[in-house]
Parts: sequence; C-alpha cells; structure tokens
Amino acid sequence: MPEFDKIIKGGTIVDGTLTPPFKADVGIKDGRITRVGYLKTSDAARTLDASGLIVAPGAIDLHCHYDAPVFWDPACSIGSWHGVTSVTNGNCGFGFAPVHHQDAERSMLSMERNEAIPFDAMKASMPFTWETVGQFMDHLDRMPKAVNMMQLVPVTPLVSYVMGGWEQAKSRPPTQAEIARMVAIVDEAMAAGANGWAAQRLLGNASVQRDYDGTLMISDMMSDEFYLELARGLRKHDRGHIQFAQAAANEGEDPAEAARRSMDFAGRLAETANRPLVFNAVFPGDRRPDIFRAQLGVVDQYNRKGVPLVGIAMTVRLNLRCCFLEKWTFFDDVEVCRDATMGTLEERKAKLTDPVRRRQMKEIYDRTRRPAAAGKITDFVCRKIHRDDLRAKYRDRTVRDIAKSENKHPIDVLLDISAADDFKTEWLTPITNSRAEYCKELLEHRTVAGFSDGGAHAKFQTLGIYPTELLTWLVRETEMVRLEEAHYHLSYMPAWAAGFKDRGCIREGMAADLMIYDFDKLAVEEPEILYDLPPDNDSRLVQRASGYRWIMVNGEVTFEDGRDTRAYSGRIVRC
Repeated sequence: MPEFDKIIKGGTIVDGTLTPPFKADVGIKDGRITRVGYLKTSDAARTLDASGLIVAPGAIDLHCHYDAPVFWDPACSIGSWHGVTSVTNGNCGFGFAPVHHQDAERSMLSMERNEAIPFDAMKASMPFTWETVGQFMDHLDRMPKAVNMMQLVPVTPLVSYVMGGWEQAKSRPPTQAEIARMVAIVDEAMAAGANGWAAQRLLGNASVQRDYDGTLMISDMMSDEFYLELARGLRKHDRGHIQFAQAAANEGEDPAEAARRSMDFAGRLAETANRPLVFNAVFPGDRRPDIFRAQLGVVDQYNRKGVPLVGIAMTVRLNLRCCFLEKWTFFDDVEVCRDATMGTLEERKAKLTDPVRRRQMKEIYDRTRRPAAAGKITDFVCRKIHRDDLRAKYRDRTVRDIAKSENKHPIDVLLDISAADDFKTEWLTPITNSRAEYCKELLEHRTVAGFSDGGAHAKFQTLGIYPTELLTWLVRETEMVRLEEAHYHLSYMPAWAAGFKDRGCIREGMAADLMIYDFDKLAVEEPEILYDLPPDNDSRLVQRASGYRWIMVNGEVTFEDGRDTRAYSGRIVRC
C-alpha cells in the first residue's frame, strides 16, 4: 500500500513562514502533509508534477460573506478560483444565527442592501432548519463546499435574537440582563466550535452598509460599553478572535483623526479580550496616505504593548460598478440619495427623475462633494450603455468630461444618461488604491492581506481576486513585495490571527490546503457576467484566474487548471 495518497513532486516551496523558497517534494496522506523532502514517486497513489511551479499554502480569507452564497455556490468561487482555501463567516456582525424561526425572512432582508446579496436567491436556497449558531455550523458541516469555514458569532442577529426581534433591538439599548444573555450565547457558540464574534459599527453618515429599509444596522447602534462587555466575555475562553469594523467622524473632524480614533477603540477591545482583533479594513487610498498611516500607527502602538491588534490590508486595486437598475448602496452616506435608491425599480426610477429630489442632491453635492463612498462622481466612467446612439456619444467618457462639454452638473450627467438608457447604464468608479508603494507599506506592519468581501456586492465588485493580484501586481510586476512576504500575509498571518491551528503554512502535520501555480503565467482574467444566481439565473460579476495548476483543500484537488473538480472537500473548522 502506498505510503502517500499524493506526492507533489519537484516544486519550489514557499511555505508561508517567511522562509526563503526551496525545492522539495510534499507527501500527503489522509488530507495532511506528512513529509516534506525528497520523495519517491513509487510511494504515492498519485503524483502531481510541480516542476517549474510554486507550491504554497492556500490563502485564508478573513473578510468574506459566504454565509448565504455557499448555499448556491458550494465552490465559493470568487475566492477559491484565486487560491482561497479557508474563510471566516459572520463578518461585519451579519449572518443568520442565532435566529428565531419567525425572523428568518427578516434576517435575509437584512443582507439584501448592506451586502447586496439577492433576497430571492436566499429565499430559494436557505431552509432555516437551525436556530442556534451551533446548529447553523452543523448544517454547513453537512453541505458540500470547496473551502474550510470558521464561524464567528455575528452581533446583529445575536442582539435581535435576545431582544425579541429587529425592531425591538433598534428601539432601545439592551439591558444588563440582556447583555449577559448575549455573552452566554457567545459562550454556547464557542462550546460548539465557533471562534469569536464580529461586528460593524458605522455611525451616521459614515454608514454605507445599511439595513434593507435604509436604517442603521443593529450593530451600528451598540455602545462602547456593550462591545467591551462582549470582549470581556471572550477573554475567559483564551481562544478565538474578534473581527471589527468602525467608521465614525464628528462634524468637522479630520478623517485621519477619525480613523485613528476608530482603530484605537479596536485596540481597546483587543486589549480587553486579550485576543487578536482583525480590523476591517486599512485602505491605502491614493490621495490621503496620512489616513492609513494614522491607523497603522495605532496598530504599531498596541502591538508594542503586546496587544494583538491586526489590520486587514486592502492590497487590491479597487473599483466598483454602479448601475441604478440595481439597489446601489454606495450612495447611502447621503439621506436623499439613499432614499432615491430604495424601493421597487419603478419607485426608484420615479425618485431618481424627480426634479425636487434632483435639486436636493445637487445642493448637497455642491456643499459637501457627497456622496463619495465610491470615489468622486466626476471620475465615474460610462463603461456600458445599451442604447446605440448613447453608446456612440458617451461610452468610456468620464462624468467630468461630459459635464464640461454639455455644461451640466455632474449629478445631472450621471442620472440623465442613466434615465435615457432605462437605468441600464453601467458606470465604473475610479480605482482608489493604485499606488503599489502604499500597498507595500501596509504589509510592513501587523496586517493580513485580504478584504475580498467574497459573496457580497456580487454585481458591483470582484475583490476576491486579491491573492492573484498580490502575487502578480505587487510581487511579479512591481517587485515591491517578495514572494515569501506575500504568502506570509496571505496564509500564515491570517491563520494566526483567526486561530486556524493546523493551516496557513507547509509543515508536516498541517492540513494539505495548497495552491500550486506557474508564477510567470499567473493572471487575473477580464471581468465577465455569469447568469447563475437562483432562482432565475440572475447575474453576477466575476473575474477568474489563470496560472493555477492545482488548488487543494484537505488533500483533495478542488480546482485543476481553473476547472472545478466538484471535490468539495472543505470542512467546518471548530476551535
């Protein structure tokens, strides 16, 4: 009987630990790495010839939203195409457990706008046979999936569950008795194998991730002391981590100071829990490096004190697609714009063409240059347009150019062209972090590479490309980052931060979660539209990868030359 199920032969190993690349074979048995060294092919049931290829640990994605999409996309394809082999669920404090059965539909509605996960797809795919976090994990455990999943307790459904529903939870602060019950539920979830809790707190006009009705999410409304109580509760477990997002700015406050203050509160939570806190997220941007440097300064300050504060580094060039045919959430930092993009399609069309609303939108824009969550409106590019006459006139032009040539206000340009095209026009926002030297700077601190948002905003963005983007843009093309540094931030650091004990590097005894790729041929493919969302083949925006020879999860090949093998060897990782 062969000693190994598989041998990966002749590759160059980048093991994730910052060790320089080295040549060796990898022997795999029962889903684990059992030998690294020179191995005989006769000792394996199957040999994968990795000559000329890189063998590295699979990427670990600490910010995605596959809680619902795994029900219709077991591959979790937007990430696994690019070498992601493990993820965390429950991020931003959003999710589907704990839940009372009568609140199942409300929990799905809560994800419709803030993460742009289609309600109809959730309604058609999710059976809600669970109530507790442990039961939800058991359900996921039985499902086919191509990635490993670690579960965080999401704060928004947690608070709703204890306080008797969403509306009640938004009407008043929780009592001390209710907070104690929430801490106890986190304890119960931890006993079932969950690994901490997650929350977003975006306050006032900083919030562009709102509930389906435009109101703040429950987690946005919780106090400092509430979160500190949850952190104290986690401390006694001596395991687990926190995922936390915060954005808040006082009137007239400098954005860098607001960012520093938010990161400082995250540091307080990490210090209170004595557990790693993964802060979502540190964006390099292009125009205000002082903002991300203020955040990183706080990360450094807490780490010098021995507090495990970690930033999620946005190392992917970011832009978004905007189409008012969909419920465009990234205008939610302005009330009149938010209201105009809510309701049925016909209601949205009526509001977006209403002259009174239009005047209000323009007045606010002239005074504040908002909405701006997706970048400057004047930099939006008319990328896709359906009417032939409009396409010839406007395709690939910026709002600024059109406004100047037609003597129009930028808001009028954006909405007039969209309305004339029956709101099918697709606008492309500017790339907001195109400076490789800034992304390199992020990785010089206690950070993990990531922020795919995989499974969310599927019509607007494809940030799941981040592993391939890091390896091609920052390592190969600009040579800003060394290959071993890239894999450290893609795998080893996120495994440590989240608590994946047996993943994140290539060592004997570790799970065989691997990416095997041709470094010279690795590439992010052009964006495309797939029509595969239930129940009626709704669309999503995707970007595939090329150059990955094999991607392996628990020793099974899940993708071969980009083809889904349907092995679905992912597991629920219980801690």
